[in-house]
Amino acid sequence: MTQHRRRASAQQVRRKRAVVAAAFAGTVALGVGVGVWASADGGARPGADVAQTSPAPRASTGATGRAAAPSSPTPTRTYPLSRAPRTIPAVRSHTAARGPGWQPRHGERVVVSDPRLADEGRLIAGELGLSYAGRKNDVRAGDLRLALGGGGDQESYSMTVKGGRVDISGPGDAGVFYGTRTLKQEVHGGGTAPEGVVRDAPAKPVRGFMLDIARKPYSASWIEDRVRELGDLKFNELGLHFSDDQAFRIESSSHPEIVSKDHLTKAQVKRIVDLAASRHITVVPEIDSPGHLGAVIAAHPDLQLRNVNGVATRGAIDISKAGSAKIVDDLLNEYAGVFPGGKWHLGGDEYQALTVSDPQASFPQLAAAARQKYGSGAKVSDLAAGWLNDRAATVRAHHRTMRAWNDGFFRNTSVQPAKDLQVAYWTGKEIGARQPLEYLSTGRKVINYNDEFLYYVLGQPQTFVYPTGQRIYEQWTPRVLRGTTPVPARYDPQILGGVFAVWSDFPNAQTEAQVAAGIRMPLRATVQKLWDPGAPALSWTQFKALADRLG
Repeated sequence: MTQHRRRASAQQVRRKRAVVAAAFAGTVALGVGVGVWASADGGARPGADVAQTSPAPRASTGATGRAAAPSSPTPTRTYPLSRAPRTIPAVRSHTAARGPGWQPRHGERVVVSDPRLADEGRLIAGELGLSYAGRKNDVRAGDLRLALGGGGDQESYSMTVKGGRVDISGPGDAGVFYGTRTLKQEVHGGGTAPEGVVRDAPAKPVRGFMLDIARKPYSASWIEDRVRELGDLKFNELGLHFSDDQAFRIESSSHPEIVSKDHLTKAQVKRIVDLAASRHITVVPEIDSPGHLGAVIAAHPDLQLRNVNGVATRGAIDISKAGSAKIVDDLLNEYAGVFPGGKWHLGGDEYQALTVSDPQASFPQLAAAARQKYGSGAKVSDLAAGWLNDRAATVRAHHRTMRAWNDGFFRNTSVQPAKDLQVAYWTGKEIGARQPLEYLSTGRKVINYNDEFLYYVLGQPQTFVYPTGQRIYEQWTPRVLRGTTPVPARYDPQILGGVFAVWSDFPNAQTEAQVAAGIRMPLRATVQKLWDPGAPALSWTQFKALADRLG
């Protein structure tokens, strides 16, 4: 072989090596370019893997002394560490992992381990466009599996996203439902549930919204929309205040004469109650007494409370008359069948007979009834405390847990409110107002309705202003029962939670749509602080942006 031919052969080898190297570099560049795909909010989506390659092996020489062709590179795929889900309320714990996460895809299944989860399974399947397959033991790619198991808080759950599947489990179906709400929010708008494990539970067992439908009639469809909203936010109570001076708003068979023209039928109420139950929301009814009964009294003027001069006391029923107790008990017994949930609000606030300087002199018939029933030293406040206890006995027979407004608990009375009555603490402005500690120190369980943060009063009468989500988010916690100062931490276990309330004092001040818009962010801020009362991880601006993204 000539020297020229040997040189030509070497040049060919060099050119061949250059082609191989260029091809390899192009492959790496293509892999990186295609593999990196991050979502707008920084979370990884399926396929958001970063392609990495092993370094090219060194060329080896064989027995001939010629360089062997380099072996093909072996690419491997890894994923960035996942971030915690972005939801309202925020999850309490997330263990990050590497993986593609999960997105719902048409044709994939929702399966359950227990037929008691059928409602939860069908709901999330319909919401995410999946197929509900019922109880199955096999495992398929893309599955969403719901399971019951373990012990502890019935509202707790864990959610594991791994291997292209999602497993949500909890000791109770309520917790499993809340897990599906977390998942629904995470995949909203094409998002991805991040790889890893969520462990979550609420800090407070009472997370409520109360609506005054007595002063302002709300359509059944509007209330149903609020139920869906509450469910997605992990609220678990809807209070309905449906009897007041202005109107009585639900159909009655025992006393149809008291029902206002514009009212909800029992069939409509049943649909609301059933929808709420499917979202693990208890509807808590309130027939307020012995005050706020103007609509009932209008049809029964003989029961109107009158003072010593015969002047009628607005909204107040005469609790010295047997007929007063009978009509209220009739209603309590009737609506126990309409509202089968385990909770009841007895009212008890603002009884006008106790707002005068000398109730005994102003209402001698009440003073006489008190002495006759409770002894010579009894006062009108004792009669009112006894009235509340008697109504509690009526409701207790239906196996309900009961609450009453804090100003229905009177101080310095010989008759003490029933020990199983919970305190719905809303104000410190009543005559003889007591600090929350007076209730807590006696061992009472308290629910926070703080009117400085949680009262949305239509028309903003007196000193009320529409509450903002930002103020709740940044300043309120369940321990802030009155004003802006929290009670000592040692009482936290006695505070069961809180309720955001809409009161319709000036019913035409806002439309239904305006109310829905006005309470949107306050509801989200309230449930965030009831689910986790600690300092939120997100700023208010970030929290609001998240709420806007989730819709």
